[in-house]
Amino acid sequence: MNTQSDQNEKQENGTPEPAADPGNASDEQPVSANDGAAPEPAAEAAAEGEESPWMLDPVDRIAELEEELAGVKDQFLRFMAEAENVRKRSERQLAEAHKYGVANFARAVLTVADDLSRALAAVPEDQRNGDGLLQTLLGGVEAVERELVRAFEAHNIERIDPVGEPFDPNFHEAMYEVPDSEYPNGTVAQVVQPGYRLHDRLLRPARVGVAKGDGAAPQAHVDTTV
Repeated sequence: MNTQSDQNEKQENGTPEPAADPGNASDEQPVSANDGAAPEPAAEAAAEGEESPWMLDPVDRIAELEEELAGVKDQFLRFMAEAENVRKRSERQLAEAHKYGVANFARAVLTVADDLSRALAAVPEDQRNGDGLLQTLLGGVEAVERELVRAFEAHNIERIDPVGEPFDPNFHEAMYEVPDSEYPNGTVAQVVQPGYRLHDRLLRPARVGVAKGDGAAPQAHVDTTV
């Protein structure tokens, strides 16, 4: 009521009402929902693309990747070569184990063969014939020695008995010299203890006496076969 009367009084007195300020209306801008929010993904991708090595210099980037690929390939080839060497070494060791696996056992059995040979050599020649107990025992020892020799042959164990052969330090061990021998100088004249070898590997050298004297030198064999 008072308000209406005040307005009427102002109109009667001629006092105009204050008009709305248009400047204030223009200063007030609507607030966007995106103000203060994070930049859009497209903007981030564009910013990252500007800093990417591909965008800066693709040729150098390709050269760098090719160098890295060459290094990885070299490492791969080295690993493959090492693996192949390990495989071949394992196969070789396995083959040698099968081939020479009985070497230690064979060396231990060689003394048995030596004892059998000594037992047979101890029997005089004039007592070898007959039907007595000695001849029966002698026949049994000979049979055992033959079986042992067969067992050696089955496992590629070869006896070295080099009488009359040139002395070879790879397979023979010189114990003494035999002067005035019927064999040429440097030839094995006597065998004190036979040697043995397994395939191409020496188990025990033959202990021998080497001829020394003025005997005829061994003649070289000439092969005339065409």
